[in-house]
Amino acid sequence: MAAAVGVAAAASVSPPHAAADAVPVITPNVVGVVPHDPAAYSEGLEFDGPALYEATGEVAKSQLRQVDPETGRVIRTADLPPDYFGEGIAVVGDRIWQLTYQNGVAIEWDKATFEPIREVPMEVGGWGLCFDGSRLISSDGTDRLSFHDPASFAETGGVTVTRDGAPVNGLNELDCVDGQVWAAAWPDDQFVRIDPATGAVNLAMDVSGLWNSGDRTPRQVVSGIAHIAGQDFLISGKDWPQSYKIRIDPS
Repeated sequence: MAAAVGVAAAASVSPPHAAADAVPVITPNVVGVVPHDPAAYSEGLEFDGPALYEATGEVAKSQLRQVDPETGRVIRTADLPPDYFGEGIAVVGDRIWQLTYQNGVAIEWDKATFEPIREVPMEVGGWGLCFDGSRLISSDGTDRLSFHDPASFAETGGVTVTRDGAPVNGLNELDCVDGQVWAAAWPDDQFVRIDPATGAVNLAMDVSGLWNSGDRTPRQVVSGIAHIAGQDFLISGKDWPQSYKIRIDPS
């Protein structure tokens, strides 16, 4: 009798919940290729209407840039202080907020003049940044997204990010789109889409097939994502010679 009961119990066991609810992984369709400055250690991309802004990193090389989205030509630049390592950016009205890596500040820029307005202290190093229409959302390379007041940059909360129930570390460049947050999943060739209300990843995008520029160095990781319109995005990376206009089909 005991053996029979054991067999029946084993037969009724359901698959693990995480496996049943594994986040779907999609691949994008490339709809255009745009030249990209191969010396740009890209830390963030941001569309503001038709205008494209890019942040670049590395000490003594960090800049805020406006870039022609059709040709990749750099239209104008502003240098960060030479000891700063620039990180992600977000446009908020007539201002641009930019993070720094280990300099302990966020920089607020005048969008029209590219002149710095002020620096606000940050307790942790910044990686990615986006604006969802009411708050700024930042990443710091861990599994946490932090929320900030868009006027003062004061932290107002945060959420831990999980995928299939496990923490997602390496959250990098961000883009806020339709109430969701896309994040580069450093160092992998993936972006993940996060519900900021729960921290749960609900979609992953494998972009490993985008690179087609010959040999690739360890520096040339996927980095930037910027929403164009609808399901169209611009994807780039650090020191990439090309950026890619992609279209996603989340169904």
